[in-house]
Amino acid sequence: MRYMLLLYSADGAGPAPGTPEHAAEMQEWFAYTQQLEEAGALLGGEPLHGIDTATTVQVREGKTLSTDGPFAETKETLGGFYMIDVDNIDQATEWAAKIPLAPYGSVEVRPVMELG
Repeated sequence: MRYMLLLYSADGAGPAPGTPEHAAEMQEWFAYTQQLEEAGALLGGEPLHGIDTATTVQVREGKTLSTDGPFAETKETLGGFYMIDVDNIDQATEWAAKIPLAPYGSVEVRPVMELG
C-alpha cells in the first residue's frame, strides 16, 4: 500500500540553518532517505518552500479567488512529504517515527486511495 508521510513543524522549530546542529540533522535526513531507498519503500518525497510562498486557490460561484498564504492559520505547517510503499499502517508508522523532525514536529500518516 502507498502512504503519504506529511511533515509538519512550527515555524522556526528545529536547528537553525547554518549551525552545526542543522548540518548534523541534514545528514540524518540524507541517511533516512537512503534507508527508505534501500528498503525499496521510497516512491518520492520533497521539501516545500515556506508558507510565505503559498497561494490558496478557491472557486466560489464560478469565480476563482487566490489568496497569499496557506488556507488555515495553524501552529504547525506542512513542510514536505514522503510517499512510501509498504505492506501496512504499522510499517508506515514505523518509518514515520524515524523521520528526523519527529522529535520537534509531527508526521501525519495517510493511506493513498487506490482508484480503479
